[in-house]
Amino acid sequence: MNTNDTPALDLSAALPVKPEELDTLRDRLARAADQDGLLDVTYRTIDSPLGTLLLAATERGLVRVAYEREEFERVLDTIAQRVSSRILRTPARLDAVARELDEYFTGRRTTFDLALDHSLSSGFRAEVQRSLPTIGYGHTASYGDIATLVGRPRAVRAVGTACATNPLPIVVPCHRVVRSDGSYGGYVGGVDAKTTLLTMEGAA
Repeated sequence: MNTNDTPALDLSAALPVKPEELDTLRDRLARAADQDGLLDVTYRTIDSPLGTLLLAATERGLVRVAYEREEFERVLDTIAQRVSSRILRTPARLDAVARELDEYFTGRRTTFDLALDHSLSSGFRAEVQRSLPTIGYGHTASYGDIATLVGRPRAVRAVGTACATNPLPIVVPCHRVVRSDGSYGGYVGGVDAKTTLLTMEGAA
């Protein structure tokens, strides 16, 4: 509440920057921060058939793909805590990732050619997640199959946890892992998203 009865100022109306120029300014800021060694993580959002997706990358590669249901602010907070707090929204830096995802969603791409940063996973979970791209487009594998593949045939539940915590869904295809009876099981993007992906790939 304004206690001195002075009308609140709408500063946005006084800004000399047009909304369409903001991305350019952010990119300039990112380049300056990068030159000064102050930028570790870049991020952007894109529209997709599964809703808005958050993409984040480091110098090593794509570090995070997140669904809106995961809450983007929470995802960015986790990245800040576990990777680096030096994060900027720089859409142009992730154009190649956005392009490959668009090609995938429109049926023009079946594999991704992207550098990946697995900083958000470790131990057995990372081992499982690194094995998932061996499941080809249009195919599925059971949690038991993956457990056997990584040399831990009894660790079916642990494989499920690794899939559920995969920080790079879609690109690292945890959606292709199903239960032994063929039912889909859970998915970080929701069962509807998993169904959409498998149907699109012809694996449903």
